[in-house]
Amino acid sequence: MTLAWTPIGAIVRDAGEAPLPAAAWYCADTEGAGFACRFDAGALAGQAFLTADFLLDGDAAAVFRIDLSEGEKGPTFGVWFSLLNHCQARMRLPLNLTDLHVRNHPREGAWKNVICVGERVDPGRVDRAAFTVIRKAPGPVRWCMTPIAAVVAPPLVLADPLLSKGTLIDEVGQAMWRDWPGKSRGVEEVVARLRRQHAEAAQARWPAAFSRWGGWRERQFDATGFFRTEYDGRRWWLVDPDGHPFWSTGPDCVNVDVQAAYEGLETAHAWLPPPDGPFAEAFSRAGEFGGFKKQFSFLAANLIRAFGADYRERWSETVVSRLRHIGFNTFGNWSDWRTARRLGFPYVRQLDPQFPNTPTVFRDLPDVFHPAFPGDCAAYAEPLRETANDPAFIGYFLMNEPLWGFVHEPVMKGILLNGPDCETRRAFARYLGERHGGDADLAKAWAVPGLTLAAVASGWRGPVPAEALPDLEAFSAVVVARFFETMSAACRRVDPDHLNLGGRYYTAPPLWAQRGMSSFDVIGVNGYSEKVRRELAPFSANVNKPVIIGEWHFGALDAGLPASGIGHVANQTERGKAYRAYLEDAAALPWCVGAHWFTLYDEPAQGRFDGENYNIGFLDVCHRPYAELSTAARVTHERLYEVASGQIAPYAEAVNYLPLLF
Repeated sequence: MTLAWTPIGAIVRDAGEAPLPAAAWYCADTEGAGFACRFDAGALAGQAFLTADFLLDGDAAAVFRIDLSEGEKGPTFGVWFSLLNHCQARMRLPLNLTDLHVRNHPREGAWKNVICVGERVDPGRVDRAAFTVIRKAPGPVRWCMTPIAAVVAPPLVLADPLLSKGTLIDEVGQAMWRDWPGKSRGVEEVVARLRRQHAEAAQARWPAAFSRWGGWRERQFDATGFFRTEYDGRRWWLVDPDGHPFWSTGPDCVNVDVQAAYEGLETAHAWLPPPDGPFAEAFSRAGEFGGFKKQFSFLAANLIRAFGADYRERWSETVVSRLRHIGFNTFGNWSDWRTARRLGFPYVRQLDPQFPNTPTVFRDLPDVFHPAFPGDCAAYAEPLRETANDPAFIGYFLMNEPLWGFVHEPVMKGILLNGPDCETRRAFARYLGERHGGDADLAKAWAVPGLTLAAVASGWRGPVPAEALPDLEAFSAVVVARFFETMSAACRRVDPDHLNLGGRYYTAPPLWAQRGMSSFDVIGVNGYSEKVRRELAPFSANVNKPVIIGEWHFGALDAGLPASGIGHVANQTERGKAYRAYLEDAAALPWCVGAHWFTLYDEPAQGRFDGENYNIGFLDVCHRPYAELSTAARVTHERLYEVASGQIAPYAEAVNYLPLLF
């Protein structure tokens, strides 16, 4: 089915010859520019995919969006995606994503960062679509594309993409299509840097105010031999095993395995070694995070070049030195916690929320009333046995950013509209019966003639009226509480001494979700913003627990990567200023006990499993430190406990924040 697209906003067709067959060049000066089309409702009902081929020009990233709407004022479903620069990409967008059953669609080659947003729609009622540029770097964005079409059969996977500027990635893992200050000039330079850093590792020291665990040696609470929490009458603290106040700061992903996804992009690399040779450990192993089997760590390859078979031990000595030099006191999430345990460096870890005997009912939410769920939680908690007696272990996150939390509706609504016949539906029907009485009372309360409790229990899929919202929110709180409390109880049976750091919600959760989080010791929340969001304060007060920020960062476009990250500033100097502003502001908040930066290393130029390729590291793929960021962070960490105790004011210099680009 061919769609007739009309230009909207500041978009022009470039007269240049496009490198892709049947494609044309376009240029947009502003966000919101793109195309729109109208068609008869029902035209998409028999179609299965939207498809087009793209090629993004220039050095920087851009984010595009496709919207499908039911009428001018009806619901709108959207998909965001980005493209790898100078590489042909093929969009193969399944139309069944419109029911919001997933948030992230798998990356395919240069078509990446595919995220479902907006509202649930029925393709059979959709009568309009739009394609727009929603985020871009300063200046115009230029790309070529073939017409977007709706098709029945799955489009062919793109196996040999056109590379408009030739090879994209050099032998040490850097982008070849651009230059920048600090770019490494070859293997010899990288090897020499790594060996020098290792030789200097023993010289690094923490700030003088730090205790042996990285706490504040000037104050003393009761020591228990493990990390715990304490409210001192003015603010919350973590407390280190020796009883000193502790404020947790450190990077996530302190790990050699910074994996680049290369499936479908093999020809874009100047060098990829045989997977069974001396660089075998740089290749991912089946089943690793992200689901991509074809992943390769250029960071690991560079370390192997420098140190051979002992590269992991040499790396661990080097990286702990780097953390101490910067003033970090924690290995954050997704780190090599076994290295931290061996070296006695404080660390956190995350459990893997897999429940093999419990079906899911909406996105990643399991059927929490299913009889198999408690047993699955017991197995899920077993890995904590390995660290149950380790004093360097701060605590564990139950999961990361539950996907059911990204839909702006109570989870029970998602279960009703997407979930199968399940125990949670039946529990909800029992709850409605207790709250409303019989079928007639429920039908009247929800304004749905003929609705029955049996239908709710066994397959009714709406539409869900506004009158149902109070019941949906109330029972969603029950579902979330059962989810987290069952997991938390299983963890405490295995490890009663370490901190439960929560589920790392992507922002401040709605009230119905907050009610289910009182089983945590600390509320883990990810916090991408210029400063820590103040709406976390009432959340902390509601559950009477402190907050730890699990992720935040700022990046720039002057370091050879196409995207800045979620936080975007002008350059590396501004990254340092943004670090100081965020971290010191967080430390001054009486309900915040830590903030972990995402991540220690830059992401790969060709993108990780989902396509992210952000300048968010303290070091690049060649282990070159970002001096401006590291120096600024050290200054802040030397002031950390004075800021947290209220003795001095937090950093207040203005930062040149830029619009989001990711």
